[in-house]
Parts: sequence; C-alpha cells; structure tokens
Amino acid sequence: MEKLKFSECTLVLLDELFILYEDKSLEILKTWLHAKAEIDTVENQVLKRYQRSINIYWHDWNEFELIQHFIGPMFALVDFSNRAFGLFAQRNFATVVNGIELHGKPDGIIASGYRSPKQPYFCFQEYKREQDPEGDPAGQCLAAMLVAQEMNEHKHPIYGCYVVGANWYFMALCGKKYAISPAYVATREHIFDIFRILKVLKEIIINLVGIRAVQC
Repeated sequence: MEKLKFSECTLVLLDELFILYEDKSLEILKTWLHAKAEIDTVENQVLKRYQRSINIYWHDWNEFELIQHFIGPMFALVDFSNRAFGLFAQRNFATVVNGIELHGKPDGIIASGYRSPKQPYFCFQEYKREQDPEGDPAGQCLAAMLVAQEMNEHKHPIYGCYVVGANWYFMALCGKKYAISPAYVATREHIFDIFRILKVLKEIIINLVGIRAVQC
C-alpha cells in the first residue's frame, strides 16, 4: 500500500491523487467566516495584549515560540478543552484514503475525546515562513483534513486552519471540494475576526458532538 506523509503533501499532489477541487465560493467556509460571536470586554483586552506581543516579535519568533506565545494562548482563550472534546497536539494521525495511507502528526487537532482524540473535526498546521523548506502548509493541513473526513465517514464538513507568521488562513472540506480563506493578519484588526471565527468553530463542534451535524 502506498503511504504518504503529511509533510510530503502539497495542494497540487492532493488535487491529483484524490480528485479534489478548490471551490473559492464554498458556502460552508463563507458561513463559518461570517457567523457572529460576541467578544466581551475581558476578551477584548486580552486580545489587545496578545497583539502588542505579536506586533513586536512575530518576525523573530521561531515556530515553537509563535505557538507558545501567541497561537496557544488564542486557542486557550476560546477554551476548547472539556470532557466531550479537546485540542490535541502532535498526536499520531493516520488512515487510508482511496487506497493511500495518509499519516503524520498535525500541530493540532480538535477532536472528541477526553485523554486521547477520537473523532476529529478541525485540523491545524503552523509555519514560521511563507516559503518553508519542509513543505506546503496548506497541503499538509488539507491532508490531515482528508484523514479526519475519512474517520468521520464523510458525514459532515471538516474545518482547518494554517498559520504562517502573523497570517491565519481558514479552510473547509466538504466532499471533494475545499476552500481556503484570504489571510487574516493578526497584527491588524483582523485579530478580532480570528478570535470570533475560533469562537464560532467551538459552537460548530459543540453541535457536531451533539450529533446536530451540518449537511454537505
């Protein structure tokens, strides 16, 4: 059986292997990006504090520093972890998709489960530079999303995100179609959109765990 690491995946390769199509008007992504979520006063103040740090350091932080000082705190502020689902990092993640074993360790997944991930709903990948010698962050994220889709038996859309420096790109996969958002830049007012989108994601996952799935 052919095996393919996430680190080897690019959008071009995945499009060809799995007959995928990038649909720039994919409704499921537009709905996610434009949904409303309230940001309270405390959250607003914390986000401004995070933004002061990233404005100073984002160009110099390496991958681990970016995760520790900014990305991790953003996810922690949304508070994804509970006994029903949680945010897991660097877990082995693999399954067979169309006869090809896709495998790797995503920087993060949000999945059902308490001590270990079960059903994945969201995949995350982080990169320091726009052109990274280790590969294509969008392709790696999409590969993990394909694994999640297969593990969920194609019952609902899969969501994703990859971060390059201060730029956040959100993704959705539904059937053979996927879409990638324009960059949301954390050094600008987009930081509030990024946080809102993550809060909406939490509500989407609550609904999915509650078996109120969005139909493709």
